[in-house]
Amino acid sequence: MQQQQKLLGEQLYQQYLNGQQGYLQILLQQQDPNAIARNLQYFSYISRARADLIVGMRENLDQVAKLNEETATELQKLAELKEAQEKERQELQSQKQERRKLLSKLSAQIKSQRGEIDKLKRDEKRLSELVKKLSRIIPKKRPAPKKDPDRPVARNEALPSSDISGNFAALKGKLNLPVRGDIINRFGDERKDTGVSWKGLFIRSSEGSEVKAVAPGTVVFADWLRGFGNLLIVDHGDDYMTLYANNQALLKKVGEEVKGGDTVASVGNSGGNEESGLYFELRHQSKPLDPLRWSTAR
Repeated sequence: MQQQQKLLGEQLYQQYLNGQQGYLQILLQQQDPNAIARNLQYFSYISRARADLIVGMRENLDQVAKLNEETATELQKLAELKEAQEKERQELQSQKQERRKLLSKLSAQIKSQRGEIDKLKRDEKRLSELVKKLSRIIPKKRPAPKKDPDRPVARNEALPSSDISGNFAALKGKLNLPVRGDIINRFGDERKDTGVSWKGLFIRSSEGSEVKAVAPGTVVFADWLRGFGNLLIVDHGDDYMTLYANNQALLKKVGEEVKGGDTVASVGNSGGNEESGLYFELRHQSKPLDPLRWSTAR
């Protein structure tokens, strides 16, 4: 457009310097017919060139108007996108604050549990001393065969289904465990790696196997936690919670509602275990319960 304006301006300027000459004026001033014809031809070239410049400028002006309209539309879209991103940022900030509160609460619970572990160890020491004294008095019997540590306690084959609903307390003895596999410990047994008792079940299962929610609820924690790896906690109401630890990946986020049988994670060994599997706990008012008493696994 700048080039067109420059050319048109130069042409109009030259026309102004030479005066406005029409066909009749050229005919009256020229004597030589050849010169008249030639000048008339030149004049027609100039007129057509001027008309072409004007048409080109109009087309370019229309194009500029169209581009301005498209630019305004894109700017509106960008403004809407910016607004949506700001809302998402605020939501993420809110979730981050909620996670901090939950982590602080869990840290306090862990600290309290550590104190309980120390107390339990002292109690166990006193009990061991008592057992030693009694063993000197009671006649010795034939020792019972040692339990094979590699032999599973039970086997779980059935998985949770979406038909599970209602009050969680009413599901005692009816729950299916989250994954198929061998249960390698009993609730309350001593852990050979730490010496403390099991608060849940370790279900040996193939890496990548689907972990199912045992009943409907809301995800209240989904993150990595030291000693438990990728941990997911589901609140089932009435102070009942289920914990799914040692996962390879977590498939649900905090705040999401889940149904019984929904896939919430995949089996792994992120908690530092030697073999892949799921560590599963059931708690009521923060106190661990024996999952086998609540399940159909045998």
